[in-house]
Amino acid sequence: MPVEWAGSGPELLVTIDRGRGAGLRTQLEDQLRAAIRAGRLATGEPLPSSRELARALSLSRGLVQDCYAQLQAEGYLTSRPGSATRVAATAVPAAGAPPSRPPAPAEMFPVADFRHGVPDLSLVPRQDWAWAVREACRMMPDAAFDYGDPVGPVRLREVLASYAVRVRAASATAADLIVCTGTQQALGLVTGALAAAGIGTVAVEHPGSGRTLGPLAEAAGMTCVPVPVDEAGLDVAALRRTGARAVLVTPAHQWPTGVVLTGARRQELIAWARELDGVVIEDDYDAEFRYDREPVGSLQGLAPDHVVSLGTVSKSLAPALRLGWIIAPGRLREPIAHRKWLADRGSPVVDQFALAVLIESGRYDRHLRRMRAEYAARRDTLVAALSRHAPHLSLTGLAAGFHAVLDLPAGAGEQHLIARAARRGVGLYGVAGSRPQLVLGFGNTSRREIEAGISAIADLLP
Repeated sequence: MPVEWAGSGPELLVTIDRGRGAGLRTQLEDQLRAAIRAGRLATGEPLPSSRELARALSLSRGLVQDCYAQLQAEGYLTSRPGSATRVAATAVPAAGAPPSRPPAPAEMFPVADFRHGVPDLSLVPRQDWAWAVREACRMMPDAAFDYGDPVGPVRLREVLASYAVRVRAASATAADLIVCTGTQQALGLVTGALAAAGIGTVAVEHPGSGRTLGPLAEAAGMTCVPVPVDEAGLDVAALRRTGARAVLVTPAHQWPTGVVLTGARRQELIAWARELDGVVIEDDYDAEFRYDREPVGSLQGLAPDHVVSLGTVSKSLAPALRLGWIIAPGRLREPIAHRKWLADRGSPVVDQFALAVLIESGRYDRHLRRMRAEYAARRDTLVAALSRHAPHLSLTGLAAGFHAVLDLPAGAGEQHLIARAARRGVGLYGVAGSRPQLVLGFGNTSRREIEAGISAIADLLP
């Protein structure tokens, strides 16, 4: 569809050089032809009126009219009485086929998609968010619409600090927080600050988030090394052998195995950090959703001088909001804040005020309670379906979050199973660890889809 411009038409990037040997009309004709051929002027798009273009270029109106008439004669432009001069449909060569976009998950897997890491996008609290944005715009002072503090407005940082202390047993004040656009940016900012502080090696859980952290660490000039995870969480003894002075962990609900870092391992990890003056990066990605007991407290609350804690609303609200935060030790706060300022001068301010309003109003907590109940029901549906169709297989990692891990027999073809399930319209995903396992996400998969998906692949499960 061509762009319809308000007023007399679009401004054109046309320059007239009166010092050149070419005539003024020739220059104008050549540049308009080039703009049409290159697609800068699309089929059906209106041109400025001859009067407006003549004024803008300090040309006579008659010269512009003659130029338009010549291009009409050549088939580049078309005109009819009472309408603007437009680019002719035959003037622009037919474009090649548009690049194919990857199919959406629903198109790829029409029966069920057990994709992990995504909340239920149909249950995003749209009305509550719209209300919070309106409230934020109504109450924000005029000065708040400026760039503001790159680490985020004080009001949101106070609310987030209070929330982290109340819900996650963190040790934080507004001064410790830096608002960012999510975990990806947070990890980039933190690894950059650590590299600048002289830390050259960062460890990551295996299996875990190595594919996310690895490129960021490399970009910061750091080496990323894997450390195995067992039933108690990160193997701290193995961590000591790597020589790393920083490590990324998911202690409340290890990604992807779902194990919880035990109390003994927590103490061991904190002792490691204190001995080496190291840094633990805690990704608190889905700790709000716990079903067997109250959520496990933040590791940051035990050692705020050595733990950087990362939070986000990507799992609790929606990834599209692009809002997260960093709780940083005092020695890292300014280096991280400076990198945030260099990156983007700060996250969208209106959305930050809206999040503060949403949390303060209690609507955020109510949404979390609704989602916790829904995810618990989906978890139960998954457990029941697998108990019926594959009772011989072990399902773990169910204590929190919205994914579980299905253990396959040794020697089972993980990728072969995934490919066969895809041909039946079911999306499955492997752990890519030392043994065959599947990660079954149920955050954005309804109870009906869970039932249908497990039934569709029941005979494929070894």
